[in-house]
Amino acid sequence: QVQLVESGGGLVQPGGSLRLSCAASQRIVNIYAMGWYRQAPGKQRELVAVITSGGGTNYADSVKGRFTISRDNAKNTVYLQTNTLRSEDTAVYYCRVTGWGGNDYWGQGTQVTVSS
Repeated sequence: QVQLVESGGGLVQPGGSLRLSCAASQRIVNIYAMGWYRQAPGKQRELVAVITSGGGTNYADSVKGRFTISRDNAKNTVYLQTNTLRSEDTAVYYCRVTGWGGNDYWGQGTQVTVSS
C-alpha cells in the first residue's frame, strides 16, 4: 500500500516562507497528477496547486504568485514552496496523488500556522 508522508509544516510569521514536501513510500506508476490541498478549521478542503505528469500546473487564485509546486520524479516527491504567507493560509495541508488507472492517494496532512 502506497503511503504519502508530508513534512515541512510549522509556525511561521506573516510574510514568511515554508517548503512542504510529500514523499511516496514507493514508486507510483502512471501518475496523472500530484497536488496539494488544504483545509482550514470550519472550512471545506480546497485545491491549492496541482502539477500534471506533463508538467502543467494550476493554482488557486488566492496563492498565485506566492506558491510554487514542483516535483522530483526520481524521488517520488512533490513540493510546495510557500512564500509571503498570510494568516488566511493557516490550514492543514494535504498532498494527493492520482493515477491514470483511478488510484487516489492522500497524505496524513501537515499543519501550517501563520501567526505573529
